[in-house]
Amino acid sequence: MDKVRSADGTAIAVEAVGHGAPVVLVDGAFGNRGFPSAVADGLSAAFTAVRYDRRGRNDSGDAPDYATEREIEDLAAVLAAAGGEVAVFGMSSGACVALDAAAAGLPITRLALYEPPFVVDDTRPPLPADYVETLNRLVAAGRRGDAVEYALTTAVGIPAELVAQVRQDPNWPAMEAVAHTLAYDGAFQADLMRGRPLPADRWAEVTQPVLVIDGDASPDWARNGVGAVATLLPTARRASLPGQTHDVDAAVLVPVLVDYLS
Repeated sequence: MDKVRSADGTAIAVEAVGHGAPVVLVDGAFGNRGFPSAVADGLSAAFTAVRYDRRGRNDSGDAPDYATEREIEDLAAVLAAAGGEVAVFGMSSGACVALDAAAAGLPITRLALYEPPFVVDDTRPPLPADYVETLNRLVAAGRRGDAVEYALTTAVGIPAELVAQVRQDPNWPAMEAVAHTLAYDGAFQADLMRGRPLPADRWAEVTQPVLVIDGDASPDWARNGVGAVATLLPTARRASLPGQTHDVDAAVLVPVLVDYLS
């Protein structure tokens, strides 16, 4: 593990596996540079897979006043350490970070995105207007478990009775440990989960090739969101993976990424 310094001085933990051209992976909610690891491990046979702990997670530092710009600066520091102009793969809410980073002008050569969580129609309830504020309030009150449950039921759409089972999972304490970062993901995605068309201008500066991927067994709302961004971006194309959901099998995803990134 190495650490790079973001523009505000925050230390960001970075780790690389494999050999070849670098590909930086941006995790979604709850992920870190070591979990889940199957995609990075699969890519390492053909590329140098560069993973990092997003701000506030695992071995990375944080700062008192969060802004999405800080996470884009974090990614810029990781890209610089990885060699400058680099391909990026974003998973779930990490795809939102990657898209916004490309729009901000970071030296990304091409983007691959798996199921950015966009709600563009009425096929599921939109996020409440106070979603981020509610997460912050729960964490500030010491109710980290309730914040995790709120995100899982409200944003992910997991039924409450299933979340009660997830609370018994050995990974639950690790999920609670990063509960404060759920609002960070929310800052990127909340406005894109309102049941409205995607904003035409948010990614107008994205000119690099983009592959937007979904699983054809994912719910309609997730697939419709992928279709919307693939249509919106003139340099994008879409790939649907047979039998896959948001919990994608790396053995199915990695060959698609290798073919595209090669």
